[in-house]
Amino acid sequence: MKHISILVPNYAVLSSIEDPRYLFQAVNQFLASSGKAALFDVQLLGLTKEVKLHEGTYTVHVNDLIDHVEKTDLVFLPALIGNMKEALEANKNFIPWIIKQHHQGAEVASLCAGAFFLASTGLLNGKRCSTHWIFADQFREMFPQVELEDDKVITDENGIYSSGGANSLWNLLLYIIEKYTNREMAVLAAKYFAIEIDRNSQSPFIMFQGQSEHKDESIKDIQLFIENNYQQKLTVDGICDRFAIARRSLERRFKKATHNTAAEYIQRVKIEAAKKGLETKGKTVNEVMYDVGYSDTKAFRSVFRKITGLTPVEYRNKFSTKRAIWV
Repeated sequence: MKHISILVPNYAVLSSIEDPRYLFQAVNQFLASSGKAALFDVQLLGLTKEVKLHEGTYTVHVNDLIDHVEKTDLVFLPALIGNMKEALEANKNFIPWIIKQHHQGAEVASLCAGAFFLASTGLLNGKRCSTHWIFADQFREMFPQVELEDDKVITDENGIYSSGGANSLWNLLLYIIEKYTNREMAVLAAKYFAIEIDRNSQSPFIMFQGQSEHKDESIKDIQLFIENNYQQKLTVDGICDRFAIARRSLERRFKKATHNTAAEYIQRVKIEAAKKGLETKGKTVNEVMYDVGYSDTKAFRSVFRKITGLTPVEYRNKFSTKRAIWV
C-alpha cells in the first residue's frame, strides 16, 4: 500500500488538492474492478483540521494533522495562489515535516505554482524544476539556486517531481501512476479523465512578457528598443553600435538581467509578435513572417518551432481566433 499525503496549505488552489485525491481514488476503483487490491491510501493533511481557501469560499476538512503522520510515501504540494511570499510565510510550519519525510524516503511532488512551496524547503537546490510559465521570472528571482525549466510539463529529480502550469498537473499525476503501477493503468486513467498523455512541453502556451524585473537600466532601454522595433532586422552587433556598448559586456549583462542572451531575446520578442499575428490577424504564415522582420522562411519556421514546440501552421490551427487560411 502506498501512502499518499496531499497537503492542504493556506493559499492553496482547491482543484490541485481535489484532482490528485480523485485520481488516486479512481485508480483504486480501477484495480478493484479487475479483482485487485487497492494500492493507494490517500489522506489530506493540514496544520489545522479545517482550512479555508479562496478567501473563505471553500473550507477543506483534512483527514489528519501532519504531526500525527510519522511516515508517508508521497507528499503532494498543491498549487498556491496570491502573494507568494505571504503564502510561503503562512505555510512555513509544513517545511520541517516535508524535509523529514523526504529524508525518510518519501517522494515529493509540487503542482504548478506549488514549486515555490517545494523550493522553499531547500530540497530543490541545485536541481531542476518546472512551474507555471507566468511565474518564471518571479521564481528565478526568489530561488536562483534552482534550475527552472519553465517550458517543461514534468521534471523528475530522483523522486522530487514538479509540473508546469495549471492542467499540466494531470500529466504529472499520470506519470506517477505509471511509475507506481504500469503503463496500462496510466493509459486507462488518461482515457477516463480525457487527458492527453505524454505531453512534455508547455511551450505552446507560454506568452513571452519580457523580463524587466531587474535593476540594470541600460539593459531595460535595450529591451524596450527591441520590443518597439521587432519589425526590423535586428542584430546584436547593431544593438551594440546603437547603444555604444561592447558585445561581451552586453552579453554578460543581458544574460544576468533577463536569463536570455540578447539574440534569444530578439527571437522571443519576434516570435511572440508572430504568435499574436497568427492568432488574430487572419494572415498567412509568410505575411506574419515578414511582419516580424524575417525574410528567410526556413529560419523563421526553425526558430518558431524551437520556441513554441509547434510549426507556425500547427500553432495557427490550434490557437487562431480566425477561420484557418491554408498556405
